Amino acid sequence: MEQLKSIGRELAMGSQGGSSKEFLDLVKSIGEARSKSEEDRIILRELETLRRRLSDPDIPRRKMKEYLLRLAYAEMLGHDASFGYIHAVKMAHDDNIMLKRTGYLTVALFLDEGHDLIILIVNTIQKDLRSDNYLVVCAALVAVCKLINEETIPAVLPQVVELLNHPKEAVRKKAVMALHRFHQKSPGSVSHLVSNFRKRLCDNDPGVMGATLCPLFDLISEDASSYKDLVVSLVGILKQVAEKRLPTTYDYHHMPAPFIQIKLLKILALLGSGDKQASNHMYAVLTEIFRKCESSSNIGNAILYECVCCVSSIYPNSKVLDAAIEATSKFLKSESHNLKYMGIDALGRLIRINPDIAEEHQLAVIDCLEDPDDTLKRKTFELLYKMTKSTNVEVIVDRMIDYMINITDSHYKTEIASRCVELAEQFAPSNQWFIQIMNKVFEHAGDLVNPRVAHNLMRLIAEGFGEDDEGADTQLRSSAVASYLRILGEPKLPSLFLQVICWVLGEYGTADGRHSASYIIGKLCDVAEAHSSDDTVKAYAVSAIMKIFAFELAAGRKVEMLPECQTLIDEVLASHSTDLQQRAYEFQALLALSPQAIENVMPPDASCEDIEIDTSLPFLNNYINQAIENGARPYISESERLGTVNTITPASASHYQQDPAHSLRFEAYELPKPRAPTPSIQPSSTPLPTISSDLVPVSEATYTTREEQHNPKVQTLADQISAEIGVRLKLEGVQKKWGQQTYSSPSAPSTSSSSTQKATNGMVTSDTIRQSSLDSRKQQVPEVSAEKQRLAASLFGKKAAEKKAQGGTRRPVKESQPAVATSAPEPPKEEKVVVPVAPPPDLLDLGEPSETATPTIDPFKQLEGLLGPGASSDVVSAPSPSVSAVKTPDLMSMFTDPPPVVDSKSSEKGVVSSTIAKKGPNVKEALQKDAAARQVGVTPSGNNPNLFKDLLG
Repeated sequence: MEQLKSIGRELAMGSQGGSSKEFLDLVKSIGEARSKSEEDRIILRELETLRRRLSDPDIPRRKMKEYLLRLAYAEMLGHDASFGYIHAVKMAHDDNIMLKRTGYLTVALFLDEGHDLIILIVNTIQKDLRSDNYLVVCAALVAVCKLINEETIPAVLPQVVELLNHPKEAVRKKAVMALHRFHQKSPGSVSHLVSNFRKRLCDNDPGVMGATLCPLFDLISEDASSYKDLVVSLVGILKQVAEKRLPTTYDYHHMPAPFIQIKLLKILALLGSGDKQASNHMYAVLTEIFRKCESSSNIGNAILYECVCCVSSIYPNSKVLDAAIEATSKFLKSESHNLKYMGIDALGRLIRINPDIAEEHQLAVIDCLEDPDDTLKRKTFELLYKMTKSTNVEVIVDRMIDYMINITDSHYKTEIASRCVELAEQFAPSNQWFIQIMNKVFEHAGDLVNPRVAHNLMRLIAEGFGEDDEGADTQLRSSAVASYLRILGEPKLPSLFLQVICWVLGEYGTADGRHSASYIIGKLCDVAEAHSSDDTVKAYAVSAIMKIFAFELAAGRKVEMLPECQTLIDEVLASHSTDLQQRAYEFQALLALSPQAIENVMPPDASCEDIEIDTSLPFLNNYINQAIENGARPYISESERLGTVNTITPASASHYQQDPAHSLRFEAYELPKPRAPTPSIQPSSTPLPTISSDLVPVSEATYTTREEQHNPKVQTLADQISAEIGVRLKLEGVQKKWGQQTYSSPSAPSTSSSSTQKATNGMVTSDTIRQSSLDSRKQQVPEVSAEKQRLAASLFGKKAAEKKAQGGTRRPVKESQPAVATSAPEPPKEEKVVVPVAPPPDLLDLGEPSETATPTIDPFKQLEGLLGPGASSDVVSAPSPSVSAVKTPDLMSMFTDPPPVVDSKSSEKGVVSSTIAKKGPNVKEALQKDAAARQVGVTPSGNNPNLFKDLLG
């Protein structure tokens, strides 16, 4: 990509100077070409022009630069421009920076690492790597990654290692990339420089640090145990990136350095696999990423998906696993097929930790299984393959076979067939079902099925259930024979399936007595005649006919030689195949034997009998010993000849002695071991894992998990090692060098009463809005069809399907505890009767009152008697002071007061406080408020029992 950008810049500069008009005309003519042949003619004419102009000895350097770019364009279109390669090599030697970069660019496009001209460019690369101009050094490093092969790595390796400490961050970054390329081409050449990657991980520039993650990922993939001490450092880097401490130039779609985050998550997944101690450091930062990451953009979804992959790889944690399940649920519920594909893949990773996770998303899985998108459907079949068990194997295998019938891709059809066979062999509920599935697979997959599957099927039919129930085995074989006789009527059958059919009919075609020998022989002759060009099928058919004749003759029954059978034998006797001829001659010889001899030669049902073979061949011992006594050398096995086993028995040692000085050596020469650097830290007496001495001692990291804060005595292995030898990765000061802090991790959520107060003045609270939104979502859940419910019950179990049909696909929402008002005065320690608190009223609910829920206190019963002058003594009210000041009916103030508290002792005596009587509202205002409430349509219902609590107290 960088090379294409460079070509674009060169062309733009050329067009601005007016020197590339011919090149622009060339591009225009190629774009207007109507056929490939016309395009080839234009390019060939251009190449002839360039060949003629490059032969001129005095070409201006500016013109040479343009000619090389035109040659590169012709090369990219697939034409040979090898006559200009040497001119590109010469231009790479130029002192002008623009011409040198053009030369390196064209050389990298023209030549590969095995070209003969590479030797001419190595000296120039060595000189440019020592240049004072960092642009020249960068161009040389780019050429190093492309042109240097395994043989020339030692020539430039020292200069590249020195550039790791270059003051320019662009040079350091490209030097890291060059070392990574060397490791990919020849790991042994840079094995002693691995510690440099650890040091560059602490580089002040985020670009250099990000480039170092790529070689570290490769190294950790090969051996993760040697890099466990990097877990704390990598988690700290990931936390800083997620908190947006990097400059905004690394943001992509408002996501902080997403590609660095993804690479870090991949590395942490490798380091935390099966390691609980290392995984404990990752839980907090993973939870933070799940919380902060936005799913509105593709790059945000990519980070969430990588987090799910990381969670599925490390040691499981319930809190982080719940966050991963929630992210997966968002993917599955999305309308985008790409996000659904990611959700299916993430679900397949999570069910390895907990298989019950798939039950929560069973309807989404079924929708993906029925989606017209073929890629999504294939991914869903992979998920079903992973979650198959004995209870749902029949449904899943039937679905796979139906899908296999409708596809034409032979490669994927082979994969589906192998999966069906594997699931049938592992979870088959019965042998009859297994045979039926194998018949379908053979019938529709054809010769794409592995031949091993055919042998397994024949062995199963021969061995039966493996128990002493002979009747069940006989029934199994009879059902197989009946099904194969029915299948033979199909027009096209694969060769491998016909081989199985012929073998089964020959072994058990007449065993149950339902079919005569002549009928089975006639069917086998039809098979051989229909597939006369397939020698293997004809061989199986002839052998099956011979078995039927042998079984019948051994039982004393005569078998009529059918004309078509005799014709087949005569044809096989004259065949060019020696195998077919041998079978035909054996058949003729068998017919001439007596019944007793035939029974001894071919006993019935002897295909599953074990044949004991002694590989030591003891009957040859006397012959071998006599030959050794006569001076023969003993047999030397292949492993001894190759030198892997150097053991000779004492008896044969005197007869065979090999001179090691005259023997050939086939092993490769050992590579020279690198000289170990002088350690700067004295090792302790306790044996510790190997740690690079290039690490910088720094103070303790400030990033700790919540578990570490509660238990500061717990230390990881890396912490113990670092504390003992005083070595740690240098992360101090990264925040200042990577930009100003733009985000600070939030403190613990406040538990003050202000965050949990109810809304006042009749305003609807956030709890009410959340509850109403949940109710509306429940109402919007579409009804699940009966067919999907049956499919879900067969795939995930009946209980899970019933639960899903009742509750939809949402997970249960925990009810929030009611907030406690801290400003209320402390009541006296007396027995109080507290009126139950009802949920806040819904002002938009204008429907009829609910009949299911009855209020604990009927407000209209308490209104009885208010019209009389003495009825006020029966009511105990506690209005707020704010209500007495209101003279006009205010509906919104009806819902502001807390629930009334009635003193049971005082109510029994009928005592009414004088202060309450003075401050409380009169009867007329209460009735006016009631009338105003009825006019606007607010009627008390079972859900809102306290509409007039300011009147009643």
